Amino acid sequence: MAHLIENMAYVGDTPWHELGRQLPAKQPIEVWAREAGMDWTIKETPVRFMSEGADDSLEILQPFADHKVLYRSDTHAPLSVVSNRYQVVQPREVLEFYRDLTEIGGYEMETAGVLKGGRKVWALARTGKQAVLKGSDTVNGYLLLATSCDGTLATSVTPTTVRVVCNNTLAIALDSTSNVIRVPHSTSFDADAVKRQLGIAIGQWDDFMYRMKILAGRKVKSDEALRYIERVLYGPGEVNGASSASPATADPIPRAWAARKALELYEGRGRGAELAAARGTTWGLLSAMTEFVDHERRARSREYRLDSAWFGQGAALKQRALAHALELAA
Repeated sequence: MAHLIENMAYVGDTPWHELGRQLPAKQPIEVWAREAGMDWTIKETPVRFMSEGADDSLEILQPFADHKVLYRSDTHAPLSVVSNRYQVVQPREVLEFYRDLTEIGGYEMETAGVLKGGRKVWALARTGKQAVLKGSDTVNGYLLLATSCDGTLATSVTPTTVRVVCNNTLAIALDSTSNVIRVPHSTSFDADAVKRQLGIAIGQWDDFMYRMKILAGRKVKSDEALRYIERVLYGPGEVNGASSASPATADPIPRAWAARKALELYEGRGRGAELAAARGTTWGLLSAMTEFVDHERRARSREYRLDSAWFGQGAALKQRALAHALELAA
């Protein structure tokens, strides 16, 4: 099976998806570009097609003026066909976004790489923010920047948390409002403008972790736990599988297996499930759901699971889990 991940680099412990090449800490952007497979550019050329001539024998090369082909500078492999209005963000721009944040702002690059042969690129840096729930359950703050060149993902900057004991990832969001900063490919990516917006997004850290501490203090009854898991997996009005599949479970995951697995993680088999902050609490429920998505949810490969957990159905499922956890603790 072809890998979704073209290349990837990381520092520190092996990432939860167990992929990539390890680097020493505090490497310059130039090293990251080389080792993460991001030292190439996206080229573009007009779309042309062959058409028959008047006598049905000659072939004429015709332009298709409204679209262009994007391809890699190193391998010349095609990436996508997009509108002429499509604004490309280069792999190196993703890394350069972090240059002053790491050199001056105290951030530390931890992972970067290329997905789907170059169609998606990302970089993840630790912000230095940290909180501890009930003495030993540590959560760190990160910033994820990702983009695509095939129209599947706007250039997105996402404040993210990582629970240390299990490496579960969760985008910071409160009151059903996402803190993701999105720049559509119909406009150019202005890194400085995005960084000016970051102050508001990163500033949500304290409020978000205050809510997580509330989740850690809210005890859950056994029937509440099962209802929560079913509601997250099945959607409103679909508890016990009463109606057709919701977007959250549109992929081929057997519902009974998914609910049972998530419940097992919550009841003690999950990483960190025995910690005081998680044992029998709403925080434990949320952590079980994020662990299910990041580590246990069925996928064709670890690469597919990573893509889904950060950018696809898995990411949406985790946000659904967060929203329902906050409702449960309200």
